[in-house]
Amino acid sequence: MNLYDELTKEYDKKHTHSGVNGDRLAKRLSVLAETGMTDEGGCLRISFSKEELEAKKLVMEWMEEEGLTVTMDGAGNVFGRLEGQEELPAVLSGSHVDSVPHGGHFDGPLGVLSALEVVSAWNENGYRPKRPFEVVIFSDEEGARFNGGLTGSQAFVGQIDSEEERKRVDFNGRSYEDVLAEVGLTPEGVASAKRNLDSVHAFIEVHIEQGKRLEKANLPTGVVTGIAGPTWMKVTYTGAAGHAGNTPMDDRQDALVAASDFIYRVKDLPGEVSDSGVATVGKLEVKPNGVNVIPGEVELTVDIRDIKKGWKETIVDSVKQQAEEAASKNEVTVELDEMMSVDPVEIPEQMQQKASEATQEVLEIESYLLPSGAGHDAMIVGRHVPVAMLFTQSKDGVSHNPKEWSSLNDCIQTVHVLKRFVEKVCDE
Repeated sequence: MNLYDELTKEYDKKHTHSGVNGDRLAKRLSVLAETGMTDEGGCLRISFSKEELEAKKLVMEWMEEEGLTVTMDGAGNVFGRLEGQEELPAVLSGSHVDSVPHGGHFDGPLGVLSALEVVSAWNENGYRPKRPFEVVIFSDEEGARFNGGLTGSQAFVGQIDSEEERKRVDFNGRSYEDVLAEVGLTPEGVASAKRNLDSVHAFIEVHIEQGKRLEKANLPTGVVTGIAGPTWMKVTYTGAAGHAGNTPMDDRQDALVAASDFIYRVKDLPGEVSDSGVATVGKLEVKPNGVNVIPGEVELTVDIRDIKKGWKETIVDSVKQQAEEAASKNEVTVELDEMMSVDPVEIPEQMQQKASEATQEVLEIESYLLPSGAGHDAMIVGRHVPVAMLFTQSKDGVSHNPKEWSSLNDCIQTVHVLKRFVEKVCDE
């Protein structure tokens, strides 16, 4: 069974109204899924690949069919523009079409095709927004090719360092310049793709949730309150390696015991600050890592995230304090190294309010507010212009996997909310 059949077999056609058409969205999602389809039924559309370009060209054809003026910038970002009733800064909406290796068919494409479905609905109703509206495809959001990501949106806002980008090589050892050349791009073109941001009024992104909150609440869509920025910290405990049989328990400096003490403490720290913060110990290296040797050194990483900068900084400080206390208690030393820190992006209250109003007006339900723990193009754009995000329910919270799934009922209800939301923002 193809994706179209899977999407439509349980679709409730009552959701097709006001020009928004579930069958059309299902067809577009299904046809797009054929580009880069894997034997396992997943998606392999790596950034700056022929498959990603093919997917962009397919959407560009649909844009042209809907009467949009279609352009592609030097970074490979695609814009389908509908002129407004007045010459004003535009409202943009979209996402990406590249994937991780063996990913799913909703992460990215749903955001692009939801924005396009809004235009299709307007065309059916003869509606023209006050402001110009642009459907956007950003390049290389996932970063699977060069272990980076968000390249297109960074180029869009002028944050590309051409010399640093030139140093990149992909997973096959191919240079950045050679990879770009295969799809007709150049490093110079990427670096010069900056948009005049005075021409952008707002950016709105639809995305699958990649979590279970909406599923647990049995809701189709939610309003994002902020996009968490990660801080990555390396924590190294150093004790004394020794023989597991000949060293008494009261005469040990066991680095792993100290690390374990710390790890157990970490899980409670975010909840003391907010209900959106998280902290994860995701990597652990024990040395010398022998069956009969007391661990002399343990190196671990902590990924700390929250949607407000102050909240995140408080969690980071708590993590550092607990790391020191665990070291002192267990008579070892600890070294802390902050490897990376990215500021979170808060969604403006006005944008959240309009999204909530749209949800209540269209679906006749109270809006559900939730944070985004993952990074998105909206995080990059949101440092420069007002942004908002709508999440669509994800089955079992699965993402970056062929089993990634959002029902057509939930997808199309999100489109209805997006349509009303965009209309509100375009009227400003």
